[in-house]
Amino acid sequence: MSQQNLTLVPAHQLSQLLQSRKISPVELTQAYLEKIHQQDPKLHAFVEVYADDALMAARGAEATIQAGHSVGPLHGVPIALKDLIELQGKIVTGGSEALKSNRAKRTATLATKLIAQGMIVLGKTHTVEFAMGGWGTNSLRGTPWNPWDPVRARTPGGSSSGSGVAVATGLAPWAVGTDTGGSVRLPASWCGITGLKTTIGRISTNGVLPLSPTLDTPGPMARSVEDVALLYKVMQGADPLDTLTNGLPYADPMPTMKRGVRGLRLARMPDVERQFASADVLAAYDRSLIELEKLGAEIVEIKLAFSFADVAAFNLRIMAAESYTLYHELIDDEKAPLDPHVRPRIASGRAITAQAYIEALRMRDVMKAQYALALEGIDALLTPTTMTTAIPLDEVDQSKAPAHYTRFGNYLNLCALSLPNGFSPDGLPTSLQIVCHANEEALALRIGWAYQNSTDWHLRRPPGYE
Repeated sequence: MSQQNLTLVPAHQLSQLLQSRKISPVELTQAYLEKIHQQDPKLHAFVEVYADDALMAARGAEATIQAGHSVGPLHGVPIALKDLIELQGKIVTGGSEALKSNRAKRTATLATKLIAQGMIVLGKTHTVEFAMGGWGTNSLRGTPWNPWDPVRARTPGGSSSGSGVAVATGLAPWAVGTDTGGSVRLPASWCGITGLKTTIGRISTNGVLPLSPTLDTPGPMARSVEDVALLYKVMQGADPLDTLTNGLPYADPMPTMKRGVRGLRLARMPDVERQFASADVLAAYDRSLIELEKLGAEIVEIKLAFSFADVAAFNLRIMAAESYTLYHELIDDEKAPLDPHVRPRIASGRAITAQAYIEALRMRDVMKAQYALALEGIDALLTPTTMTTAIPLDEVDQSKAPAHYTRFGNYLNLCALSLPNGFSPDGLPTSLQIVCHANEEALALRIGWAYQNSTDWHLRRPPGYE
C-alpha cells in the first residue's frame, strides 16, 4: 500500500493493520509527515509538527510490536492535538501570539493516556485564540483553510479549526479538540467529519488551557463514528488531578455501538428553531430524520420551555465572565498582541456582575430540570449542527456567533455527536447533531453508527484529498 493510500485508511483499520504487522508504525508515521510537509503550507492546520519525536516514537512502537509486546490496539497510530493541550517542554500557545513562547511544564492527563496507549503525537493544531470563537478564524496566527472549497477561503469552524482541517484532509487519522460552546462540533460540521462533545467530567481537563472551567470539555474528532468511539474509549476516565472526573463510572461505548436504533425514541427540534437554518441544512436534516425512522427509530415532537437562543445567551455569559477572570491581564493590556475579534469577546466579561454570573449558574439548574422533563422517555434530540454550510471568510460577521444549535449542549451539560449528513448544491458538507442526556455518549455513538452504517456521507473527501 502506498504512503498516500495509507493516509486514507480509517483509524480503526490502521489499528488492525499495525497489530497484524501488515504495516509498520514507522511507515505510517512517515506517510503522515510527508503529507503534512506537502499539503499543510496551504491548509495551515498545524502550529508545530514534531517530526523527529514522532519518528523516534514510531521506531520504538515498531520494535515493541514486533517483539510481541503491543500495549493495546492503538499502539503506533498517529494523532494530532489541539494547541490548548500541554505536552511538557513543548510550546502551548492557546492560539495566542502573546503566548507564542509559552512552554508547558506538564503533560495533560488526556495526552498522557494517549501516549500510554502507544499513540504517536504528530504535532499541535491551530485554534481560535483562547478557544473563544466559532468561525475558526485567527487574525494573527492564521486561519486554517477549509478544504471543501479549493479556491475561496471559507470558515473551517472553531475553535478546534486545525484539528477539523487535519482530519478532513488526511493529515492525521484523528485529532483531539475542546468544546465550550460548540468548538468540536462546529469544525466537524464545516469540515465534513465526526466530532463528539462529551459530558463534563468524562475526560479530564487537567493540563488543557482553560476558557471556561464550568463548561470546557475535550472531545475526539475523526472521520467516522467508529473511530470517534475508539478514541473516546481511551480518553475518558477518572483523574485525581481533575475533581470533576470523580464518581463517573468508566463506560466503554464499543459493546453497544452496533445495536441499531430500532425502538429508540428520537425527538425532532421544535419548529420554531427551524427558522435559523438555511434551506440546504434543513433539507439534509429532514432526510436524516427519515433515514433514522426507516432504521426503526420513532421520531417524536417535543416542546421546550426555552429557546436555544435563551440558553446560548446564558452560556456566553458564563464563558465571558470566566475567560475574563483567567486572561484579564492580557485583555486589559492594550499592547498585548491579541486577535482584535477575540479581545472584545473576552473583555465583555469585565462588565458581568457577580449577580449576573450567579444568575446564569442558577438558571442552568432550572433549565436542566426543564429539559429533563421535556425529554423524559426520549433517547436523543436531533438538530442540525450549524445553521449554514461554511461561509466565505470575507462574509463573516465577527459580532455574531454560529453556535445557535450547539451552546445549549454545553450549558445543560449534555453530550452530543456531530456527523456528516449531506452536501449543499455547491459541494459543501452539512451536519446532523445527536444530543443525548448527560453521560449517554455510548447511546449517541450508537445512533450515529447506525446512521453512518446506512449512509456514505462520512466517506466523502474534499476535492484533491481523495
